[in-house]
Amino acid sequence: MGQKVRKGDTVLVITGRDRGRSGKVLRTIPREGKLLVQGLNLVKRHQRARPGIRQAGIIEKEAPLHVSKVMLLLNGQPTRVGFETLADGKKVRVARRTGEQIG
Repeated sequence: MGQKVRKGDTVLVITGRDRGRSGKVLRTIPREGKLLVQGLNLVKRHQRARPGIRQAGIIEKEAPLHVSKVMLLLNGQPTRVGFETLADGKKVRVARRTGEQIG
C-alpha cells in the first residue's frame, strides 16, 4: 500500500503548536502513522556525554508528528492526496486539488 506523504515531501502543519508552519519530511514511520518534519515539533532532550562522539547538554530535536496533522504542499498550496492506477498497473499519487500526478 502507498503512503500519501513520503520522505522529501514538503508539508504544512494544520493543527497543534506549529500550525501554519511548513517543512521537509525527514523520515516516515508508517507502522505508527507518524513522520519527522525538519525544524518542526522541536523538543528539548538532556543528553549524556559520550567520549569522542558528543558533548553533554540540552539539545533540541524533532519529535514525530502524526500524519493526520499535516497536509502535502504542492506549488505552495496545501492539497489532499489520492491514488490512481495507471493503464500499466502502476499506482501513483494524485493531487485532489489539481488532478496532477505527484512525483
